[in-house]
Formats: sequence, C-alpha cells, structure tokens
Amino acid sequence: MSEVCPICEGAGLRIIQEDGRQVATPCTCRLQQRTARMLDRAHIPKRYEHCSLESFDTHFPSANRTLTAAHMRARRFVEGYPVETAGTGLLLTGSIGVGKTHLAVGILQSLVSERGATGLFYDYRDLLKQVQNSYNRNNSTTESEILKPVFEAEVLVLDELGANKPTDWVWDTVAHILNTRYNDRRTTIITTNYANLGPLGSDPASRSREETLGDRIGERMRSRLQEMCVVVEMQGQDFRQKVKRASFA
Repeated sequence: MSEVCPICEGAGLRIIQEDGRQVATPCTCRLQQRTARMLDRAHIPKRYEHCSLESFDTHFPSANRTLTAAHMRARRFVEGYPVETAGTGLLLTGSIGVGKTHLAVGILQSLVSERGATGLFYDYRDLLKQVQNSYNRNNSTTESEILKPVFEAEVLVLDELGANKPTDWVWDTVAHILNTRYNDRRTTIITTNYANLGPLGSDPASRSREETLGDRIGERMRSRLQEMCVVVEMQGQDFRQKVKRASFA
C-alpha cells in the first residue's frame, strides 16, 4: 500500500495563498507521479535507469576534458528546451565506453522531470530488428505500428546509430525515420561509436582506417544529421574497462 502524501493527504492538490485568495494547485506528489509515468513510458532499459546528468562522472583521473564540455552542453540543452532548442537535437559521438548513452539518458530523464517533456528510448539495432520482424506473416504488428511512436515521440533517444551492417534496406529505414522527424521538427538525441565523417571512399590508403558514420548510414543521411543535431564529440578511454569493471563485491 502506497503512503498517503502528507502535504495534500491524497487529494493531489494543495491550497496556497495567491493575491489574497486561496488557490488550488497541483501537489508535488502529483507531479512526481506524472514524471514516474512518463519515464516508465519512455522504455529506458533497466541498465540505464540510474543514469542522470547529476551522476555523470567527469572527475575521475583519466577523464578527458571533452566529457566536461559535453556535460555542460547537455545541461544547457535541458535548460533551453524547448524554446531555444526549437526542434534541434544532439548527436553524441565517440568511442565505446565514454558515456554517450549515460549522457543521452540523463538528458531524457531531465527533460521529462524538469521540462515536462515526453520521450522514448530506442536501441537502433532493436528498432531495426522489430521492423524486420513485422514482415513475418505470423506477426500481427505492422511496420507502421512500430514506427508510429518513433515518428511521434516528442523526444527520441536513438542509441548506437550505425551499429547494424549497412544495406540498402537499413539506409532506407534510417532515412525514413530521420527525415520524418526532421520534417516534423521533433527533437532527436543520437549516440554513435562512429566518427562524424563521410564515407572513406575508394582510395586504397583509406581502406585501413576505421569506418565512419557516413559509411554506416550513408553520406546523405549523415549530412541531414548536421541540419537536425548539434554534434557533441566525447573522447577518452573506455570508462567500463578502466574505471567501472564488473565484480561480485
């Protein structure tokens, strides 16, 4: 049995004095309950439920200064939402383990709790897999039903963009998602492990280099991201390997 709020005694409203008269206003418990519902509907994975801007660590010994800059950018983004951001999102780039997903989830959590936004978290690979599965004749869920909440989410966190092997179908699906949200001026927060560069091309000297974001999603869509997102580069060592290794302790 949940505890009764000591402020409003379960009514959900509290009476305050305003200009010499009594006015009913939503109690903090009602606001907290709404925030909890919105966060639950955002489908943030349990592994990342603890992630917040407050818990984003930039002070460990090997921390790169870009992490501090990214954290400050994230906080300013939340404070300016939605008037100053005006539908513009963020593209968080960097190698594995530098905290991109933590920061993206922290932004989403803050937008919900501080700015009253609604949002949705999706792993890029899981989203593509769900769309592919909708083509199975035994699956009653259609592609449009899967993509509708992705298109319409006020704030979408798309994690690990480019993680799937690039094919024409993958490129078309990515283009459909990004173009729809771009045209509707909806805020998209993206993380990727790939450098924000165009395709490497056919130059033999470049073939030994690591793949770029342009290789994984196509240069046309990478160019579109420059219009819809501010790029935030995060550098450093793998935090999970160097600082937060798993143990039974």
